[in-house]
Amino acid sequence: MSYDSLTSEAKTIPLESAEQWRDPELARILIDKIAAAAEAFERLQSKSNEKAPLKIMEVCGTHTMAIAKWGLRAVLPDSLQLISGPGCPVCVTANHDLDFAIELAKQPDVITATFGDMMKVPGSYESLSEVKAKGHDVRIVYSPLDALTLAENEPQRQIVFVGVGFETTAPLIAATIKRAEAMNLDNFSVYAIHKTVPKALRALADDAEVQVAGFILPGHVSTIIGLEPYQFLARDFKVPSVIAGFEPVDILQGVAMLLGQKIEQLQTGSDEARVDLAYTRAVRTEGNPTALAAIEEVFEPSDATWRGLGEIPDTGLTLRKAYAKYNAALRFNIQPPPTREPKGCQCGDILRGIISPHDCRLFGRACTPENPLGPCMVSSEGSCAAWYRYYGTTNNNANSD
Repeated sequence: MSYDSLTSEAKTIPLESAEQWRDPELARILIDKIAAAAEAFERLQSKSNEKAPLKIMEVCGTHTMAIAKWGLRAVLPDSLQLISGPGCPVCVTANHDLDFAIELAKQPDVITATFGDMMKVPGSYESLSEVKAKGHDVRIVYSPLDALTLAENEPQRQIVFVGVGFETTAPLIAATIKRAEAMNLDNFSVYAIHKTVPKALRALADDAEVQVAGFILPGHVSTIIGLEPYQFLARDFKVPSVIAGFEPVDILQGVAMLLGQKIEQLQTGSDEARVDLAYTRAVRTEGNPTALAAIEEVFEPSDATWRGLGEIPDTGLTLRKAYAKYNAALRFNIQPPPTREPKGCQCGDILRGIISPHDCRLFGRACTPENPLGPCMVSSEGSCAAWYRYYGTTNNNANSD
């Protein structure tokens, strides 16, 4: 095999039909390519006296679940480590933001609407699910438009939608707010805890403790923002990255393309890197201009606190002045109690990729899906939930760091 052409070879594997996304033959071709490339990488490393482990971070909770579900760690070389990053929006939500949402739910004549993943996430003292059990009106919705329907049907009550997500969900929230304005609804507001991904990746790439050799970039987010916002990874940090889909062949293709870039760097002695696109059936280079315009019209950047990463400037989204009357944080005068973190929970370190879920001393013991102590065990996209479901409570079945 010509290793320096592995990137282009992997890129030319067609993935345009559903049959190909899970094709065992295509998967085997890519697994063999990855194994051969990993051996070549190790040989080149020894020649250059480099011994750094090859860690690839996926930055999407759907990737995290897919990698675990399809057992991809088990078919990859031991020298190649897939680690999970802050790709779960529920997981990276800070406790003080959760506490505010919980206090909102306790307000008289308020119906709080949110996605199901948010219900069991523990705040400093309790969860929305526990607040609901105490008699407060908290409802699960499948879309913010459902919350808008609630506002129409319950005109005497205030409806607050607790919005969590990345760039993927922000356009729909923006459209919902615009529709509320068109309908002249005065009893609808949004508590927006949205975050944007690129600058969080900058924080990770700049973190000496993380040591990521490549990124599998989030496919869903990339359908909205395209390639350009990630270019700093290649330009400023020389870290290869690839936008990949979520089926097993998609992810293997992304890993093969990343390895191709790493080999090119060692062979040429150059640190040049690229942001490659493997998910061509869903992602356009320029992203989705209509969705980006909706976000730009309704929201403006704000500082946001990420669990595990701390406060990162301009990674949050708050409503612009023109839509401020729909901002629940301004509509309700709430002072949550002092924030506290769950004792012993290492969710923040897991979200940074410096430990695996199995390394957390609470994992599978004090912290389980039935009794979660941190959001990484709660969300359907959480890495702890994925590892518990597919690898169990021991470290025997996962290729971990």
